[in-house]
Amino acid sequence: MKLRPSTQQIDFQQRRALVTGAGKGIGRSIAVMLHRFNARVVAVSRTQSDLEDLGNAIGCETIFADLQDANAAKEAAESAGEIDLLVNNAGIAILQPFLETTVGAFDQTIAVNLRAPMIIGQIVAAGMIRRGVAGSIVNVSSMSSFQALRDHAAYAASKAGLDQLTNVMAVELGQYGIRVNSVNPTVVMTEMGKRAWSDAAKGKPMLDRIPLRRFAECDEIASVVCFLLSDAASMLNGLSLRVDGGFLVT
Repeated sequence: MKLRPSTQQIDFQQRRALVTGAGKGIGRSIAVMLHRFNARVVAVSRTQSDLEDLGNAIGCETIFADLQDANAAKEAAESAGEIDLLVNNAGIAILQPFLETTVGAFDQTIAVNLRAPMIIGQIVAAGMIRRGVAGSIVNVSSMSSFQALRDHAAYAASKAGLDQLTNVMAVELGQYGIRVNSVNPTVVMTEMGKRAWSDAAKGKPMLDRIPLRRFAECDEIASVVCFLLSDAASMLNGLSLRVDGGFLVT
């Protein structure tokens, strides 16, 4: 993984970092980069084989949990122990036209993308406050929080809610020295992203609106997350940071 110059001096000095959805894609890149910057990573995933592979790669602690279940999310956060840095990355996308969006798909999306970050954030932040730790939390949101996209009713609603949850967390936790920010990527070339956007008929109109004329790579999101977690971003709080190659300025 090629690291960009802006992140090469970050050192988390063995602070414990909890990353949800760490088994694949953006989450795995975040976990690997945190490890490279000397964090002690605790990885959460609903796929045991992914956890085993990640654990073998970076020697991290692992927690198997399906965060769609509120009790499982609570238990995962509690079993993680003392956490200094939190990345709420786990998310799902069930794409349906608005008129065909089902209650089940909507509820499942909200449960994973919005309710789980709230539950985990509550437990981790309470632990930080109890220990007097000025920690940092990053919620992985989406460009769809700002830009309406077809077939994204449930997903966009969940991410817009996540951004506003981030703002409330930032307001209420700032007095304890805990910073909370979100990152809002454009399409990212995860395996899922490649499948969803490789069709030229769907992908080209999106690419044409990105001045850089390309989609994001996982490590480009991970590096921004690591920056926001780090002391280099010590005055950034309540920020929804677009990582979109300029999409929203065109």
